[in-house]
Amino acid sequence: MTPMTRLAPALAALGLITGAATASAADLPASTKAILAETKLPESILSGLDKELEVPAAWMDEAKARKKLSIVSTWDNNQFRKMVAPFKERYPFLDITYARSSYNQRVVRTLIAWKEGRRLTDIITGFGGGYFLFKEADALEDMRDIPGFRNNVPANMRDAEGNWVGQRLRYWCMSYNTNMVKKADLPKTWEDLLTNAAWHGNKIGLVNRPQLWLLMLWGDKGADWTKRYMKDFLEKTKPQMRKEGTNAMVALTVAGEFQASLPSAAYRTKQYLDKGAPISWHCPEPVPLAVSEMGIVKGTPNTAAAKIFTNWFLSKEGQIAQYAADQAPPVHKDLQTREFLAFPDEIIGKKIAFRGPEAEEVTKEVFANWDALWKANAGEDKTTLFKVTAKLDAVKQRGRTISFKREGKTQELQVSGSRTKLTIAGKKESRSKLKAGMTCEIEGPENGPEATVVTCK
Repeated sequence: MTPMTRLAPALAALGLITGAATASAADLPASTKAILAETKLPESILSGLDKELEVPAAWMDEAKARKKLSIVSTWDNNQFRKMVAPFKERYPFLDITYARSSYNQRVVRTLIAWKEGRRLTDIITGFGGGYFLFKEADALEDMRDIPGFRNNVPANMRDAEGNWVGQRLRYWCMSYNTNMVKKADLPKTWEDLLTNAAWHGNKIGLVNRPQLWLLMLWGDKGADWTKRYMKDFLEKTKPQMRKEGTNAMVALTVAGEFQASLPSAAYRTKQYLDKGAPISWHCPEPVPLAVSEMGIVKGTPNTAAAKIFTNWFLSKEGQIAQYAADQAPPVHKDLQTREFLAFPDEIIGKKIAFRGPEAEEVTKEVFANWDALWKANAGEDKTTLFKVTAKLDAVKQRGRTISFKREGKTQELQVSGSRTKLTIAGKKESRSKLKAGMTCEIEGPENGPEATVVTCK
């Protein structure tokens, strides 16, 4: 019998350790062993796990009496099941209810209910711009008494007042098509996109998500620099300004709709790369980094269970389980290493532009400046359309770009596979059927990059 084994009953009686804390890291849950095998990580990476899982005995007693825990977040259901499997093995007495929900359901509805005296959930993640609404309402539990909060997470990834702790990290840079982009043209800094003509003229697919990259640059470079950069970027690179989401944009980059997509998440790009797609990911400096936040709703009857879960989630086991489930780089200070980064050489050694929930204070100013520029450059404030009948001088990228003469000048337009209404000889056709020499009636916005209607004979 080891000294710790002999002392365990006495320590437990004093409320210093719990039954879960006495489990040896060598005696891991089967699901944890499976995760380590899948990620090819050694069991030694969990060194110190016993200590990390120690929580007050009173929390365990309360959680066992209540038996319930509710969580709302953005993990896919399959991701959550995989991630939470080790926790369920360690704490089988807890009945966990999980809901993947939209921002409105997750944040707005939860806060409205809280103000009415109702508690819809115990744990909430991804506050976004709603963080300050929760803070002003004093609707978040102080998490500073959670061991993992104090010991495992860097200071800049947790709230000094205990209102939130980092859930996962997301690096937002560029995905690019490796068949279309030369490595020599990859920008070292964000300014290089302005000076290198290889990126100009509808080469970049841009999604309207300034909070994922420009908000971080605003915090790092300042308001004046970022305002100038916004204007210069749109006017000089003339990107394709798209309405799709960030995940769809990576797929369109793989398809060659454009050379690069901005902003793109590293983990999503890696998923396509692992399937053999001609895609990679690149970060100019500084590297935009966002931390999604996790909080405990104040006054919930299941506060003890929520703190036990949060402590486990912030342990090495919890963070590796999340990484295995959704490729999110860990917030644990000892796990911010190469093996947990999809593209480590694009991040390690580079300056980081960090965004925590506090950055939301300037979000309105960022959006106000960006929205005006977006509408002007996308032609959303100008609805004038043109119509011309012309011969197609050139068809590029299997119909994704057409070139023709209009009023004596050569003009290029993008042809979308989903938004452009295309017919050839009276039949709806794929854009890949477009050929140089065809005579077509073409409609499009005066200030937009994409045709709305192409009707060819």
